[in-house]
Amino acid sequence: MAITAALVKELRDSTGAGMMDAKKALTETNGDMEAAVDWLRTKGLAKAAKKSGRTAAEGLVAVVVEGGKGVAVEVNSETDFVGKNAEFQEMVGGIAKAALGVSDVDALKAADMGGKTVEAVITDKIATIGENMSVRRMAALEGETVISYVHNAATAGMGKIGVLVAMTGGDEAFGKQVAMHIAAVNPAALSEADMDAAVVEKEKQVQMDIARESGKPEAVIEKMIVGRMKKFVAEATLLNQAFVVNPDLTVEAAAKEAGATVTGFVRLEVGEGIEVEKEDFAAEVAKAAQG
Repeated sequence: MAITAALVKELRDSTGAGMMDAKKALTETNGDMEAAVDWLRTKGLAKAAKKSGRTAAEGLVAVVVEGGKGVAVEVNSETDFVGKNAEFQEMVGGIAKAALGVSDVDALKAADMGGKTVEAVITDKIATIGENMSVRRMAALEGETVISYVHNAATAGMGKIGVLVAMTGGDEAFGKQVAMHIAAVNPAALSEADMDAAVVEKEKQVQMDIARESGKPEAVIEKMIVGRMKKFVAEATLLNQAFVVNPDLTVEAAAKEAGATVTGFVRLEVGEGIEVEKEDFAAEVAKAAQG
């Protein structure tokens, strides 16, 4: 695979590595971006394994809670300007309410919304507003108590990041604090038992490779990995993270003090994981000039 300047730039932007290191990583991994990130981490050359956290898609996440059930829905638009449009916001709010009665995105698209399907409502709105739109994701959460939080709200119940927290015991104020923590820290899972086994194994292999670069004996490396993986799990799981409101406590310990047990969470961020190819300004002008 040809190692283009664009590929090198993308890897540099996502890892903070130098240009030559990024190029070598891509060469060594035959242009595989994810493998190149791991290669840089192994060599200690990646300042941060951000992967593709940059978001390009616009729109809103809306959250709705009724009783012991909450839903979060992401509806995308082409521009941030449309996300501020009252018509678009009203539509997103209606879609979120319709999501309370379904279990997945396909069912949501077919759900009734004022006599039309959600998909038909979106099609009509595309014609009215003049931008492409889509229902991208939805997630539901049930529990004894479900609390919602929206970060960077555009209007009530919708914004750039939507969070739901399910818990038993405690009170709404504590639940809001946990939801704000989730919005800020973005945990990968509730606890170690909920983590993706493939993600854990991959991280273990990367840490093993990093440790081997030091030239230490395997027996020493094994002990090193135990500590590193413990730290990785603590940083990735909600219950083991240092609570942003009181970093001296983990979220689990803070919940215990509040008389609560956190049983689940959902976090949706607009455009998360979407990459949109962008041309530089010169390329745009050149294309326009060619007609």
